[in-house]
Amino acid sequence: MQGVKVYGVGPAGVAPERVISLYAIVTDVNARHRKTLAAIFAKPTSASIVFADIESLIKGLGGTVTEREGSRVRIELAGLQWRCHRPHPGKEARRYQVEEARELLERAGVKP
Repeated sequence: MQGVKVYGVGPAGVAPERVISLYAIVTDVNARHRKTLAAIFAKPTSASIVFADIESLIKGLGGTVTEREGSRVRIELAGLQWRCHRPHPGKEARRYQVEEARELLERAGVKP
């Protein structure tokens, strides 16, 4: 796999074995996930990333997406949480949501 790196130093409070298992998962993500990951880390921040693609990337990295009330979702990755609302009526994530997803991925040790 090209372009995706997971650093061995995990975020505070995340056990090293979780970071290692995340590394094993990241090497198996598909091309669409790599494209979404690159778009999330692109500067300037894009407002045209489909929110479902972000959810798919998180699931592909071994995370979970939990449905809550209304349009609320809880996204977990490597022991870290991100709570947000699905965009509606459109399907594209807002810029601030892309930046929050980027921050979650960085804290989890995932970098493009």
